[in-house]
Amino acid sequence: MPPYRRVGDIPRKRHTLHRVDGKVAAEELMGEEGFSAASSLLYHRHSPSALRTIESVEAPEPEFTANMPLRPHHLRTGELSPAAHADAVLGRRYLLGNDQISLAFATVTDTSPLYRNATGDELVYLHSGNLVLESVFGRLAATEGDYLVVPSATTHRYVVEDSVDLLVFEARGHVDVPRKYLTERGQLAEGAPFSERDLRGPEGEPLIAEGEDVPVVVRTRGGLSRHVHVNHPFDVVGWDGCLYPFALSIHDFEPIVGRVHQPPPVHQTFEGPGVVICSFVPRLYDFDPDAVKVPYHHSNVDSDEVLFYAGGDFMSRAGSGIGKGSISLHPAGFVHGPQPGSRERSEGVDRTSELAVMMDTFRPLGLTDLARSVSDASYPWSWAGRA
Repeated sequence: MPPYRRVGDIPRKRHTLHRVDGKVAAEELMGEEGFSAASSLLYHRHSPSALRTIESVEAPEPEFTANMPLRPHHLRTGELSPAAHADAVLGRRYLLGNDQISLAFATVTDTSPLYRNATGDELVYLHSGNLVLESVFGRLAATEGDYLVVPSATTHRYVVEDSVDLLVFEARGHVDVPRKYLTERGQLAEGAPFSERDLRGPEGEPLIAEGEDVPVVVRTRGGLSRHVHVNHPFDVVGWDGCLYPFALSIHDFEPIVGRVHQPPPVHQTFEGPGVVICSFVPRLYDFDPDAVKVPYHHSNVDSDEVLFYAGGDFMSRAGSGIGKGSISLHPAGFVHGPQPGSRERSEGVDRTSELAVMMDTFRPLGLTDLARSVSDASYPWSWAGRA
């Protein structure tokens, strides 16, 4: 949970009359877990519930089918066919998912429609370019390497000027800082790989926009709807609380290194229902004279492992075809590890330069037909040197 913030014009006491330009503001409490967890209070100029019409949105829902027969996959995102839309909401190309998490890739050139996801939080990794997340909480600028956490039911849009590539995780629940990094009272502890100083919330003053009959795309587990609001949802004059969109740069993640190889949980950055997200960043290699520097072969018997290769030199994957923008899926039941020759190449090297985002899920992941269309057919045999 990000730290408490106070923005704009709010009354001294909660749940009391707050007059703005002679009118009483409409108070909205956004709260998680039945209002017993993180929450924020927002003060609107108009009722956020006032709708003009409700419409259906014709957009196919992703279909994930079982990874059978069981096999590892290398997905080449550079070969994805163009999406029907070029925005960050309707232009998502879904690749992997289960009933707790969906993973999509989006190449964005247009500003998105107003949008809120009522099924859970979204975690967005900005692979390239720059954008501004505009929401009822204000503006939040993001650049290459930023994670954006957008709480469930937050009305927002992505504003872009040039081409942007996004990796989008849609959770069926809440995404947060791992509990193991927090003190008993919720502060990020000494020894955590990032601190509150690294978390960025909406900037400056509230975001006020005028408008009537304003459409908002709403995602539920049943699909997409469109609510046409009487007034523009960006009419919040002030808010406070601990629930709001925030950003964390992958470059602000401080790697934990050791004398010998450290296990993957030291890279954990976020957690959600049935999923953990990790960041692999440039770091010193293990410094014991006999240390094996590349990852050992491993069987994560409870998880499917997904890696998005964001940049740098992936020494342990040389010869596999993996490169910048690749996504690998190593399912539970498959023993995976470094490519042949990786250990030998790591000798005499004192650091890694790789940059990657990892997702481990605790339920099996299915694939869309689109994912299968960009899967490298030779990848499962790469450890054996076969094409």
